[in-house]
Amino acid sequence: MHALSLPTWWIHIASVLEWMLAIAAIVRWGERRREPQWRWLALAMLPALVSAMAACTWHLFDNTEALRGLVVFQAFTTLIGNIAMAAAAWQLLPAPRQA
Repeated sequence: MHALSLPTWWIHIASVLEWMLAIAAIVRWGERRREPQWRWLALAMLPALVSAMAACTWHLFDNTEALRGLVVFQAFTTLIGNIAMAAAAWQLLPAPRQA
């Protein structure tokens, strides 16, 4: 656990907790507005959360080469999460008005 300083660990953990809170807030926002499509955005945020947890796990074990696959897994879940969030955000765009 020596790979990161204590302040850096604090930022990593706070970021993961903040992301979880953002997911919950988005679900609540959609419920209050009665717009269920917001749940898709919250769901699309989960791969990024998994990515962050993979990064924290790798750092927790001092970036050991035995867990190098976590870096690839993190990159993959980041890619999937970014694509999913873009698609979910696209669905939130209002439909164009017909003239």
